[in-house]
Amino acid sequence: MNTSTTTPVFGVRGLWKVYGPKADRVPRDPELAGLSPADLRARTGCTAAVRDVSFDVHQGEVFVVMGLSGSGKSTLVRCLTRLVEPTSGTLEIDGDDVLAMDGGRLRELRRRRAAMVFQHFGLLPHRSVLDNVAYGLEIQGVGRAERRARAAEFVAKVGLAGLEHRRPGQLSGGQQQRVGLARALAVDPQVLLFDEPFSALDPLIRRDMQEEVVRLHREEGRTMVFITHDLGEALRVGDRIALMRDGRIVQVGTPEEIVGAPADDYVRDFVRDVPREQVVTVRTAMRPVRADDAGSGPALPPAATVSEAITAAARGGGAPVRVVENGRCLGVVDPQTLLGVVAGVTLPAGRAAA
Repeated sequence: MNTSTTTPVFGVRGLWKVYGPKADRVPRDPELAGLSPADLRARTGCTAAVRDVSFDVHQGEVFVVMGLSGSGKSTLVRCLTRLVEPTSGTLEIDGDDVLAMDGGRLRELRRRRAAMVFQHFGLLPHRSVLDNVAYGLEIQGVGRAERRARAAEFVAKVGLAGLEHRRPGQLSGGQQQRVGLARALAVDPQVLLFDEPFSALDPLIRRDMQEEVVRLHREEGRTMVFITHDLGEALRVGDRIALMRDGRIVQVGTPEEIVGAPADDYVRDFVRDVPREQVVTVRTAMRPVRADDAGSGPALPPAATVSEAITAAARGGGAPVRVVENGRCLGVVDPQTLLGVVAGVTLPAGRAAA
C-alpha cells in the first residue's frame, strides 16, 4: 500500500449529501449542520445521509467504509461516481474534479476508471458466464474476439474455469458473485468499488469471497473501496477502515488502530468483542530491549500478531519474544504484555496504536 504524498486515487473533502426541501442550505448553515439527525428532520424536513465527510484513498490500498444500517456508507460510495449526486463538498479522482464532469466524462469514469460490485449481482440471465464477464468490454467497444479472450482470463482468475458456458441460473450464489467480480476486473478499472457485495451470501461462501478479494488484492495491488456493516469482514479485508455513524466518519485508521485505540465510546463499544490479540501487532505491543533480556528465544517480524506471539512464547517455554527485522532486534514482547493485550488492559505509553 502506498500512502505517500502522491495524488490520492480519491480525495474527498467536506462532502455532504442531504435529502429534503432545504438540502442546499444545510451544509452552509453552521447551526443546521450541527443538529442531530432527529433535530434536523424536525427543523427542516431534511435528512443528511452524508455529513461533512473527508478522507483520501491511496493507490493500492483496500479502504473499508464500515457502519451500521443507515450510517450513510452506501450513499457515500455512490457519491464517489455520482450515482448519487452530492449536495456540496469537493471530490476528486487522481486530481480530476468529479463534480465538474459532464455526462460523457462521467460515463468514462464509470466504465473505465471505477467499477462497481454490488450486493445484487445484476447478471444477464440469458447470457453465459463468459458473455456476462465480457459485457463491460462490449460496452467499451472492444471487439468480440478480444473481449472474450480477456473475459476468459478473468473467469479463470476468480476460480470459475470450466464454467464459462453456464448461465447464471446454473450457478450458486457464491459463483454468481465471482462472475460479478470478474466482470468488474475485466474492464481493468483503476479502482474497484464494493457495496456490501457479500452480505446476501451464506457465511462459509462469504468467507471464501473475502479471501478471494484478499488474494486478488495481494496479486494485483488494485485499489479498492469496500463497503460493509460487518466488523469482522472489515478487519479481514481492509488496510484502513473508516467507521461511520449518522452520516459522519468517527474514526479512520488501520484495523490495529481501530481496535487498539478507539476514538470514542461508540468505536470502543463497536470493537469490544474483537479478540485484540488477533489484530494488535507485536510492533505495537513490544517494549525496549533491556540488559537482562536473553539473546535467544522466539523471534517474530514486527507485523506478526500478538496471537502469533502467544503461540511462539508457549512453544518457547514462556520466554520473551524478540521482535526482529532485517536481523536487528527492535524490541521484546514479554508474557505480561501478552496477557495485557488479551485482557484489554491499556498498553503503557508509546505502545498503544496511534
